[in-house]
Amino acid sequence: MSRRWRLGTAAAVLVSALLAGGAEAQTGASPPGVAKPGVSRAAKPGAARPAASSADTSAAAYGPRFASLCAACHGANGRSDMPGTPSLAGQHGFYAITQLFLFREGRRSNEAMTAVAKTMKDDDMRGFAAVIDALPAVPPAPPATPPDPARMNKARDLAREHKCVFCHGDDLSGGQQVPRIGGQREEYMRETLRGFKSGKRPGYSQAMTEAVSQVSVEDLDLLAYYAARVPVTPGAGAAASAPQAVPPPKR
Repeated sequence: MSRRWRLGTAAAVLVSALLAGGAEAQTGASPPGVAKPGVSRAAKPGAARPAASSADTSAAAYGPRFASLCAACHGANGRSDMPGTPSLAGQHGFYAITQLFLFREGRRSNEAMTAVAKTMKDDDMRGFAAVIDALPAVPPAPPATPPDPARMNKARDLAREHKCVFCHGDDLSGGQQVPRIGGQREEYMRETLRGFKSGKRPGYSQAMTEAVSQVSVEDLDLLAYYAARVPVTPGAGAAASAPQAVPPPKR
């Protein structure tokens, strides 16, 4: 078992605990009530279960904080108009809290996001993830030129060939721990896909690194072009269609 796989599995376990309202997770330790990977911790008969947090981590409670802290870069409605900054509209709560966790624990590197995430307690991550999960999907800003049919058709074939649609769906809307990439900013998608291929961009599992390992950079750029232009149907937030409690990836 590789060290990176162990770290990814541990992160998934901790994030699942966060979503379930578990106690605060700290780097290098499992939260109370959650066993470390590979350690069996049998419950004693009659033992009390850890108390869930009493903090209000709902989207309504954290909406004003999102507006003051996140909207300037990610957009008030979750559609980013800032180059290099991802849109969050229609994104899934499990994926959002996973990324916040990775930033907080120093497993993803971005100066602005790391600074923000370092100040977050577990309740804060749950609250901001709830806001993101409730953001309705919105179309991206209209491109300067209409999508090129030939490029779109070729990219659609690539998405099927490389099984992108198997995880992200035919409309690239994702689900649960799989992010929505349909309607994402093109330059952000391009940088992200290249980052997975080079190993610069980490994940809590090896799925994306393995998926793009045999794809050329040229084809990755074409997939980014396609994802940014896939039609997005405005609608309810991810919470309306995706459950929040997601088990960690199996070995």
